[in-house]
Amino acid sequence: MNINYSPMKTNSELRSTARDQLRGQWVTAILISVVFMIISALPNAIPYAGSVISIVLTGPLTLGIISCFIRLVRKQNFTFENVFDGFKNFTSAFILQILVTLFVFLWALLLIIPGIIAGYRYSMSFYILYDNPNLGAMEALDLSKKIMMGNKWRLFCLHLSFIGWALLSILTCGIGFLWLVPYINTSVANFYEGIKKTM
Repeated sequence: MNINYSPMKTNSELRSTARDQLRGQWVTAILISVVFMIISALPNAIPYAGSVISIVLTGPLTLGIISCFIRLVRKQNFTFENVFDGFKNFTSAFILQILVTLFVFLWALLLIIPGIIAGYRYSMSFYILYDNPNLGAMEALDLSKKIMMGNKWRLFCLHLSFIGWALLSILTCGIGFLWLVPYINTSVANFYEGIKKTM
């Protein structure tokens, strides 16, 4: 099926597209999400040094998980090994994660709402870094800020549209999140594919 990405695609259409793309790919997508969650959680089991390890790993792992779902929506081959793709651009991913965390934290010091807005403002920075690995972290942040102008509310509503599924996942003792997380990640990857044309 040929998929025509459009900045005006509705959230319902983004979710529908994601379901189509995940058909036949659910096992791989779930495995990727599980690998990501396990690796992300492991540092918490290490006293004292765990926090430092988590800070070091978060950026590259985030870039890696994004690479998986970007490859999915672009109909490229992907496996759980792509979770580690972010380590190929470790320095930029690490710095980008530090800057995103810092900026969101500083805005959140004012009020919670500015912090949330800042989070959405920079939410596409890792997607941009994936497509442009030679960019510096600040450049990725600036481009994310640019393409999210007028789109922050759309992405917020997209996330909000999964609230029912999240509640159902909680009722299944978290098992439902095995399907929900890939569903959300694929939908957001499609969101990025639509708005990146504005860069």
